[in-house]
Amino acid sequence: MEEESSVQLHGMWASPYAHWVKYALEIKGIEFEYKEENLGDKSELLLQYNPVYKKVPVLVHNGLPIAESMIILEYIDETWADPPHLLPKNPLLRAKYRFWAAYFQLIFQTMQKTLLTEGEAHQDVKKELLKKLDVVEQEIIQVFQNGLPSFKDVKPDYLDIMMYSILGTSKELEEFFNTELMTAQRYPLLFSWVEAIDENFEVKEVRPSKVKLLEFLKAMQQKQHIPA
Repeated sequence: MEEESSVQLHGMWASPYAHWVKYALEIKGIEFEYKEENLGDKSELLLQYNPVYKKVPVLVHNGLPIAESMIILEYIDETWADPPHLLPKNPLLRAKYRFWAAYFQLIFQTMQKTLLTEGEAHQDVKKELLKKLDVVEQEIIQVFQNGLPSFKDVKPDYLDIMMYSILGTSKELEEFFNTELMTAQRYPLLFSWVEAIDENFEVKEVRPSKVKLLEFLKAMQQKQHIPA
């Protein structure tokens, strides 16, 4: 691990993309300074560090910025090369990790749509979301060579934190919309995966509180003028 290393993370507490990086830093045991950003009034530093997309997260390592969450995670794993590793060394398995990470981003985009729709349109988006979750439940098992890890003896990795930062809030979404989404009956693998990661200490330290998240979802919905 590098000596005299200065690390800052510019993020926003409700952003799963920022959570990916926070989880990775905690799991790798990297000390960092966190900078909370107001995305409605972005700081000059954020605009300076990420002039192309102007969004979080941005990792600043020894004064040099790295943007885009998936790129940041790979940078972290390559720069701090000591275990635990985020990405597998096997090229084929590493490619599978990247594939599913990109698919989880599509799932998150669909989840965002649930806040922007109502009535029949909302039900259509929910069906779309469930179909995407069906695909993960049926197909992602190919990634797990030895079954789902318990995380008692191993740390969550790249794919674990990608999944958890998005699906780890499914219970809050269910409560907010008064509906069922990721049930143990329909999604036994995904449900068990989330439950296993829930017990990890680093995850508990980073995960936003239920009350704060529900308040945020309500504010987002009101901003879009969508009735509850």
